Amino acid sequence: MFSKETYIARREALKKLVGQGVILIFGNNESPANFPSNGYHPFRQDSSFLYFFGQNRDGLVGVIDVDNDMETLVGDDIDIEDIVWYGKVKTVSEMAKEVGVNSSAPMKTLKTICNDAMAKKRKIHYLPPYRYDIKLQIFDLLGIHPNQQKDEASMPLIKAVVKLRSTKTAEEIEELERGAVIGYKMHTTAMKLTRPGILEHYIGGQVDGIANSYGAMVSFPTIFTQHGEIMHGNPTMAPLESGRLVLCDAGAETINNYCSDNTRTYPVNGKFTQRQLEIYSIVEACHDYTLQVAKPGVKWMDVHFDVCRLMIERLKELGFMKGDTEEALRAGAHAMFMPHGLGHMMGMDVHDMDSLGQTNVGFDEETRPILDQFGTNCLRMGRRLEKGFVITDEPGIYFIPDLIDDWKASGHCKEFLNFDKLEEYKDFGGIRIEDDVLITDDGCRFLGKDRIPYHPKDVEAFMANN
Repeated sequence: MFSKETYIARREALKKLVGQGVILIFGNNESPANFPSNGYHPFRQDSSFLYFFGQNRDGLVGVIDVDNDMETLVGDDIDIEDIVWYGKVKTVSEMAKEVGVNSSAPMKTLKTICNDAMAKKRKIHYLPPYRYDIKLQIFDLLGIHPNQQKDEASMPLIKAVVKLRSTKTAEEIEELERGAVIGYKMHTTAMKLTRPGILEHYIGGQVDGIANSYGAMVSFPTIFTQHGEIMHGNPTMAPLESGRLVLCDAGAETINNYCSDNTRTYPVNGKFTQRQLEIYSIVEACHDYTLQVAKPGVKWMDVHFDVCRLMIERLKELGFMKGDTEEALRAGAHAMFMPHGLGHMMGMDVHDMDSLGQTNVGFDEETRPILDQFGTNCLRMGRRLEKGFVITDEPGIYFIPDLIDDWKASGHCKEFLNFDKLEEYKDFGGIRIEDDVLITDDGCRFLGKDRIPYHPKDVEAFMANN
């Protein structure tokens, strides 16, 4: 938790941006894994609630009455039976005071607050809910059916939260740096353990354990797989095989729920083949190009397409692509190899504020998403960069057998793709290199004091010496 003054300042800024009405910021509730008293752990609080109210307990709602400049932390104190099982915790009143909120109230009061506001025809602001229990709670409070709640969510509140959370303060950057330190331990441990015969699941479990022991939890389910062409390839019980590449995409959350997110791809036996190096060097070049050009004022969508141009040119040199580069780019032929965007915002959520809507977070009036083209529709971020943004830089090249077959059968982009060459690489897998980048005054820099090896010689040397 940050200082009381941090949360007070955040709520003051929110009130000024929203302007009027009553703001409801819902915290999360416990979620049962298989019966009510056996919940998923560790508990994960809603990030916007954490940002404005800081408390990591379930069953809380923050209420901000903008017109009357009143703030209330709503929630029920736990009873003696819960204390017997879980130990004594702070009262809701004590938690409120810790974050500079002068008023607290039991949960039943929330209905009265909402009824009073609706009777006076005051605007009630809430963020798009993503958990079904919160949707039911909003239905009970406001009478808005769950199917309509996303459309009825407050756009002024969404825009205000995006504005505030997008630019990271110095204390947030310090917390993100701590997450990067844990991420470094996770990835270098995976590299040290990787060798033929070890199970994917074993290494994935070791990686998760580091996150759990140094921070709060993993920032997303760990991806550790020899099938790098599968975007979200979770670890299986398959043994690692010499001659194959393994892709590790993993990150940590700190105790204060700030994230890291890195990807590395490396040979199981510690030595790249020439074929692997040829593809790897393209991804490496795309990754490093981003670091050269990302700075305030640059449109991230432009960086994405410049990376795609570079990728097309290099793939043409190897015989995978052909034809005019600009025409291939407009046709989306590059999505055969990289069907995702160059990167996404990161902070308290690994895909920061994704619950508020990709268009609201990654785009603006100037830069709109392109939703009607395969691959480009997965570009999560396109707007101009600003100092304090944290972005992932994660180009990749994947050989997806089913996608190759599908495009070949339909003739899609056949004037730009060499399908005979692609057939030879159906067993290749995929390569991604990902780092977390902070936009600075005149450029960008990595987060984390130590660099997870990614240049081929550094990868091979690290694996040989550990």
